Amino acid sequence: MKLLSVASEIYPLIKTGGLADVVGALPGALAGHDVETRTLVPGYPSVLSKLGKAKAVRRYDKLFGAPATVLAGKVGDLDLLVLDAPDFFAREGGPYGDHGGNDWGDNWRRFAALARVGADIAAEGVKGWVPDIVHVHDWQAAMTAAYMRFGPAHAVPRVVTIHNLAFQGRFGPEIFAQLGLPAEAWGMDGVEYYGGTGFLKAGLVSADAITTVSPTYAEEIRSPVHGMGLDGLINGRSDKLHGILNGVDTDIWNPAEDELIARRYSARALSGRSANRRALEKRFGLQRDDAPIFVIISRLTWQKGMDLMMGAIDHLVGLGAKLAVLGSGDHALEGGFLAAADRHRGRVRVQIGYDEPLSHLLQAGGDAILIPSRFEPCGLTQLYGLRYGCVPVVARVGGLADTVIDANEAAVSAGVATGILFAGDDPLALHGAIARTVRLHGEPEAWQAMQRAGMRADFSWTHSAARYAALYRSLLGREAA
Repeated sequence: MKLLSVASEIYPLIKTGGLADVVGALPGALAGHDVETRTLVPGYPSVLSKLGKAKAVRRYDKLFGAPATVLAGKVGDLDLLVLDAPDFFAREGGPYGDHGGNDWGDNWRRFAALARVGADIAAEGVKGWVPDIVHVHDWQAAMTAAYMRFGPAHAVPRVVTIHNLAFQGRFGPEIFAQLGLPAEAWGMDGVEYYGGTGFLKAGLVSADAITTVSPTYAEEIRSPVHGMGLDGLINGRSDKLHGILNGVDTDIWNPAEDELIARRYSARALSGRSANRRALEKRFGLQRDDAPIFVIISRLTWQKGMDLMMGAIDHLVGLGAKLAVLGSGDHALEGGFLAAADRHRGRVRVQIGYDEPLSHLLQAGGDAILIPSRFEPCGLTQLYGLRYGCVPVVARVGGLADTVIDANEAAVSAGVATGILFAGDDPLALHGAIARTVRLHGEPEAWQAMQRAGMRADFSWTHSAARYAALYRSLLGREAA
């Protein structure tokens, strides 16, 4: 089976969050199910610099007014199609905005171009390779499904995955005339969305199957609270909706073989974590003692509950614990965390930005990872925490609820607890969860049992890839019929 995947980022070439990890890991997992994947991604400078030897397989004199070339090449085991369009992607800053955090004003054009090329490849293939099915990710690629539906690739099955419904790609109505879609594509059953143009919405109404990255999130987005204005559409297409939990790349995230941490260890040899704890204390300038170290590896945003967390720092320190934070986001929240670090020197330390190697050390050296999200489609940091014996302390939402077993009395007694869950968007519940974690950390036997249970849980892509492959085959079967 030949699969075309379309996405705006892919690890290890370009990453802003979990989307890149999923897009980078899924092709290898699907290969075991006889699915051959090629991934179409934008030609950002970081992508082109790592692509190396590549062949031009499609050319455009004017793709939304700019010249563009599709390059075919490989990076490791990833089989890539890269849209080299310098006018759109050769920019300093991030993939979606400048260094100041401002979205690029032409994002609609940049990602419409990516989608247009995805639909062209779906219809015509490249150099004899024609996909049987197309799988697109989030709003940046969702318009691929719309271009296919209203174009020559309408018979090719289309899967749209929602990684985060909060990001929808909404633009003004004036851009519709420039998208190159037929007039009938404008309407409630097309790209029109509350009077404007909706990229994700267009993908969802054009999809043969819609997937989310956890079963609980698939249910949550059917409600007005989490549906972000799209719950009516999603409920109307609930027969197409599938919640498939993300996995993790167990080759990259494996404490027994990780070269990015101070000392390797396993569930059988947890003592190796102590060297990583000391390395973390030294790197962050934290006082060296036996108090639990909480870590945060996150975007510092409202969605992630970081305003709630900022209000809980004094409580955490008051319980004798320490906190190490790695992340960036809202400037006000960044400032609040930095102020807390200044207030609690030696107990709280914050590094603004993202550092992939450091995130591994935080998981290996921290005792517990805090994730107080208001909503969380899946979440990967709690899965990395489970792999590394860094106990997740998480809000009971989305994929967090699907992957962490709360350390209630029965679960602790049975030896199956893997973390601490609490009611989301509730400061008192967060305070209580922190206190419960500190208490459990003071019970070494129960704490280590929880660590080992998490480390032994299977969150590889094995089961999830099988579900995706089965979904693809079911769509092809219906198409053949």
